[in-house]
Order: sequence, then structure tokens, then C-alpha cells
Amino acid sequence: MSDSSTGIDRDPEPRPIDPDPPAESLRTRLWRHAFNLLPAYRGTGGRVDHIGAAWRYVRVRIPFNWRTRNGLGVTFGGSLYGALDPVYMTMLRRVLGDGFTVWDKSAAIEFIEPGRGTLYAEFELAPDEADAIREALASGESTDREYAVSLVDEAGTVHATCRKTLYVRRDE
Repeated sequence: MSDSSTGIDRDPEPRPIDPDPPAESLRTRLWRHAFNLLPAYRGTGGRVDHIGAAWRYVRVRIPFNWRTRNGLGVTFGGSLYGALDPVYMTMLRRVLGDGFTVWDKSAAIEFIEPGRGTLYAEFELAPDEADAIREALASGESTDREYAVSLVDEAGTVHATCRKTLYVRRDE
């Protein structure tokens, strides 16, 4: 049940981390290392831990350390959002391929419980998501797609949830 202006559930069920994510390929493993070296992403304190071979699954880890801790001794909200921000856009760009423009349009993050340990986010795209977008768009048309991701600890307790809206356009 949502009691927030963002519509995000403030009392979510635990969401355990997938113990058996889709296998990485050599290409996605290289992308993962490159992504973690980007200065803008590296500055968030977050790290991409895993990218499935088909780019339909990505796991991000935000360690609890001096770089991600705020003055109150909990994980800094900017680190939480910054580590989540580019992932769905990057996934959708990779899955759709050339001929599409994908941009972040809006986001809402709900901080549910302070983070005092390493947090994880698992991003997933449905197997038919790319096909549905391709079929829905004619040349030059656009659509908005909404995705949600939660930051959880190792026990699956949700600490924050982010809802992202992405703008997708088929290029002419």
C-alpha cells in the first residue's frame, strides 16, 4: 500500500537478491569493467557487479564505506540515486540497438529505511520488452516507459525504491 506522493510502496515485502543471475558474456564483463571506470559513475560509490549476456539483467552494489556514508552515519541518498540513475537507460539502449533514442525523462526515489550496510539493486527487463517497444513505435514516434528498482540489503530488506520514466523514440 502506498502512502507517499510518489506512489511507491512504503511498506514493501522483502526482495531477496537473485542467487543465480543470468550468465555474463565476455562482452558484458568488459562493459561492466568499463562502466565502473567511468568517472561520473565511479563518483557515486556504486559498482556494477553483474551484467547478463543479453543486457536484460544488471546488478549494482553500493558498499557502505567512507565514500558513500553521510554525516549521520548512513548511506548518502545521492550515492543511492546516482548508482541507479543510468542503468535502465543503458540497458534499454543496448537491448533495442541502433535506430532508437532513449533518454531518462523523470525519476522519483523513496527512501524507506536508512542504509547501514552494503545495498544491492537488481534491474530486469522483461524478455518481450524490446519487441513491445519496437511494435508500438513507427518511425519518428515516441513513448514513455516506466520501470522500478529497489535497493535491498543482503537479507532482502528494501531501503529505497526508485521509479524511472524513460523516453523512447524510433529514429527516422
